[in-house]
Amino acid sequence: MSTPPLKMRNIGPKSAAWLRQVGLRTPEALAEAGPLEAFMRIKRAGFKPSLNLLYALEGALCDCHWQEVPDARRVELVAAAEEAIAELPPPRNRPPAGPVTTTIMQQVDEDAEGLGSRPPRP
Repeated sequence: MSTPPLKMRNIGPKSAAWLRQVGLRTPEALAEAGPLEAFMRIKRAGFKPSLNLLYALEGALCDCHWQEVPDARRVELVAAAEEAIAELPPPRNRPPAGPVTTTIMQQVDEDAEGLGSRPPRP
């Protein structure tokens, strides 16, 4: 039997699926973990949540729309998330990014004197 979707304000199907996959299947489990821990579990699982999910989780627990989360609380959540993200180990199986190079192609003007002149095609 499949687990019913988590029905809470701000929690859509994708967010509910992520929460289920990290073991947060009920409103009580989400409340116990809190918005930051839930967000970090999703991030550690390899998903790429945006900060909107963090606000949505807070809003779900406060029973308000995610855009109504007070600015002071948003700043607090973002600071805590950035601190927690900084402590994550680097992703495995990915080489560090190499230097970025830019190649500039110059277009040859075929009508210029002596440059690129070709015999006419038959």
